[in-house]
Amino acid sequence: MTKTDKPLVWLYGEVKTPPFSAEARFEAGTLLRRLQKGERLSMPQSRPMPTIGRRCHELRINDENVTWRIVYRTDQDAIVILEVFDKKTSRTPKTIIATCKARIKDYDNATK
Repeated sequence: MTKTDKPLVWLYGEVKTPPFSAEARFEAGTLLRRLQKGERLSMPQSRPMPTIGRRCHELRINDENVTWRIVYRTDQDAIVILEVFDKKTSRTPKTIIATCKARIKDYDNATK
């Protein structure tokens, strides 16, 4: 990591094998590293999540039998990881959205 790279701030979740396969963990790490270097990712790797908040997105990691999501927010000084979960339907569960919103609120209040 260089001085200009943004750190990852993990509010919740982790990417490890298992449950991620080694290949999926490598892909997640590569995409997170690209974000740290300031790259803006788009489909199919990442999509905006405005229902959660400004600058919020989800990474899409296809694994052997599961599709993983890593919900994150890009801040000026960090990449904030809000949630890691396996997605089973086309819609993000309302509980995940509510949890991410609460974590953002708590994080923003703690860093003021």
